[in-house]
Amino acid sequence: MCVMDAAAKEAAVARFFREYPRLEHAAGDHPALLGCAETDWSQIPGCPAGIPTLLRALLDEEAGNEALSVLGNVLMNSVFHVSAVMPAALPFLIRLSAAPDIAVRAGLVDLLVIAAELSAPVDADDEHQVLLFGKDCDHPEREWCRAAFAAHASALRALLEDETLPDGPITAEDRECLFNAVEPQRYASGQVA
Repeated sequence: MCVMDAAAKEAAVARFFREYPRLEHAAGDHPALLGCAETDWSQIPGCPAGIPTLLRALLDEEAGNEALSVLGNVLMNSVFHVSAVMPAALPFLIRLSAAPDIAVRAGLVDLLVIAAELSAPVDADDEHQVLLFGKDCDHPEREWCRAAFAAHASALRALLEDETLPDGPITAEDRECLFNAVEPQRYASGQVA
């Protein structure tokens, strides 16, 4: 995953659709994408056009991996920061990753883990954390991501209990990260899933 500015993100999405033109008009009736077309993506700062179609492209056997790569870059502002698009995309990513018929499930889980790690609250008293990640007040997208994880906790828990992922079960470290995204107070009090 490389980091791109807004113009580069737009260009990457456009390039993807030039390579896979049939996907620009593909139907997106998968239950995991319910509400995707109704989301006002154009109101999200830095959101390239075509995000709903790119999310639908994750369903395509041939183009799914490339769609995941492009989407991963669009959803990040840097290696330490998610973009403002990530919170809006999370419900769809969570539901897609919980669906057993999605070929790119393992990659979606990896993207969810990254989002969970980067949306964790930053300790304002830890200068190193603040230097790397910035203050929470300067990055509201982290709180929005935490809210998306909490709102879709049941789907995320179903994913964490699923033993049928193509690359095997989710690692203990990734599982803990995702559980922490759903139930941060559980880990703050020392309880472990």
